[in-house]
Amino acid sequence: MARPSRFDTPRLLDAAVRLAADAGPSGVTMSAVAAAVGAPSGSLYHRFPGRSALLAEVWLRTVEGFQEGYFEALESSDDPLTGARAAARHVVAWSRTHPREAALLLYGAHDFGHDDWPDEYLLRAEDGNMQVRAAMAALAGALGMHGRPALDRVTLAVIDLPLAVVRRHLRGGHPLPPHAEDLAEQCTTALLADG
Repeated sequence: MARPSRFDTPRLLDAAVRLAADAGPSGVTMSAVAAAVGAPSGSLYHRFPGRSALLAEVWLRTVEGFQEGYFEALESSDDPLTGARAAARHVVAWSRTHPREAALLLYGAHDFGHDDWPDEYLLRAEDGNMQVRAAMAALAGALGMHGRPALDRVTLAVIDLPLAVVRRHLRGGHPLPPHAEDLAEQCTTALLADG
């Protein structure tokens, strides 16, 4: 039976997330990740052909982990406004539970070298983006809101404003206040309740 790897991929990616949260995307290098877990650099090159693939995987794993719960929250009720409120709360609650990952997501894919990602990662990223666009369009339609201004309003209500609540505190190095989820939900309600 083969001996399990001491430096499995999730452990390496967890170290990369810590580095990104502490030093930004520029802090995520092959050698820095290897050093963070006490692994030889070859352990990383065995799993990732280069830094661009590592950065892509760090970004996509984090986004996909966030989106899984986000879509569940958005679809948690037959009432679209209730689902929108739950999604806004999820942005804040997930960020509270995963502060390093949330700090990483305050950057963008381009900060993680998006233009240099291998094709397989670009396709994964576009699939995720298409899911978000489809979810926003479906929510707008369910709320009886149509047209580009309505879609922008929905996106502001359930993505941009909840992220703004998170961003201010995480960038300032402060924990999220206990009322942050309520604030995000109130913002969402204010923008969407009257359609």
